[in-house]
Amino acid sequence: MARPRKVSDEELIAACGRAIGRFGPGFTLAQVAGEAGVAVGTVAGRFGSKQNMLLTMMTMGAEGAAPMMRAAAAGRAPLDAITTTILATTEAVADPATTSNHLGQLGVDLADPALRAGFARLRAGVREVLTDLFTAADLPGAPPPAQAARIIAAMAHGALMDWALDPVGEFADVLRADLDAVLAAWSVSLPG
Repeated sequence: MARPRKVSDEELIAACGRAIGRFGPGFTLAQVAGEAGVAVGTVAGRFGSKQNMLLTMMTMGAEGAAPMMRAAAAGRAPLDAITTTILATTEAVADPATTSNHLGQLGVDLADPALRAGFARLRAGVREVLTDLFTAADLPGAPPPAQAARIIAAMAHGALMDWALDPVGEFADVLRADLDAVLAAWSVSLPG
């Protein structure tokens, strides 16, 4: 009979995210093991390689993003739901160094076709939730819902890079102010 696992795949993937945040794209399975408090053999035995661990992380992220965003939006007014869901996707942003390390890993990941495909699935889930929220919102000055969702997602990613370069204030506060400005402008009917 096999021994029960003492640490779940989800816990190891969370440790991988912390290792990326601390060490950047050069992180190792040993560093992931250190973050998880397990032997490196546990991580290597579960995933086999750093590549497989990143693919698992991407798959879990793609599967979990939309439900997490929908839960964050539940029971909120449409405009608040849009802001809340975007902020929920950036909760792991703790400081500029962590953010820069994750952005560095993103650059490496985008060069890998399998990881890039995972990002495409993740983006599709995020855009689907945002499109639904924009469809429900009363924003007469906004572009069509799918385009508004793409613009807001791109704005959030750009704001993250901008903040990492010049980290004035908390990122959540900066992003909330940017989102409020765009959503306020879209709340006004266009002349004509």
